[in-house]
Amino acid sequence: EPIEDVTVDVDDEYAGVVIEKLGTRRGEMVDMRPTGGGKTRVVFKAPSRGLIGYHGEFLTDTRGTGVMYRVFREYAPYRGQIDGRLNGVLVSNGAGDSVPFALFNLEDRGVLFIGSGEKIYEGMVIGENAKPDDLVVNPLKAKQLTNMRASGKDEAVKLTTPRRMTLEQAIAYIETDELVEVTPENIRIRKKVLTESARKSSGRGKKK
Repeated sequence: EPIEDVTVDVDDEYAGVVIEKLGTRRGEMVDMRPTGGGKTRVVFKAPSRGLIGYHGEFLTDTRGTGVMYRVFREYAPYRGQIDGRLNGVLVSNGAGDSVPFALFNLEDRGVLFIGSGEKIYEGMVIGENAKPDDLVVNPLKAKQLTNMRASGKDEAVKLTTPRRMTLEQAIAYIETDELVEVTPENIRIRKKVLTESARKSSGRGKKK
């Protein structure tokens, strides 16, 4: 597999987390030295597949102050499996436009990838579950209205800003039973098998 030389310049306080993160991605540290001014330079040899989706995480971990350089080094023997995500996902159980009230109630379940009024379909991944298992949810459920005042309250629901992924981040995020869907306007994640019943019968859905 392709191996890259990865050089990072970071503030001293962030060197530890960068070393830890690249280590989990099968990176091998080959050099580390202070460069002055509270900065540290760390050099790794890492498989290209382990670096997919890492740049955004790197910027987050270093509060936007880190600089990373990558260059192809060589082909080397396969370095082994890289652990995937620890959490399951929230999967839509139907098609339509997402409803603010439903999304508000789902925020306790994890981190959402969509906002209100977005087109969704059955089998689409709309968020990350706070627990390890996948969870099928209903993002289309509207509040039962009894009067105009209740309707106004529903419309005034304040939602947390959804997590938006780049194509690289989405590719790095998915598991083997998922796909990345790319359109001119959107990057979505979906299950390979869209319906819950078909996923259960094929054995591809995670146990709950």
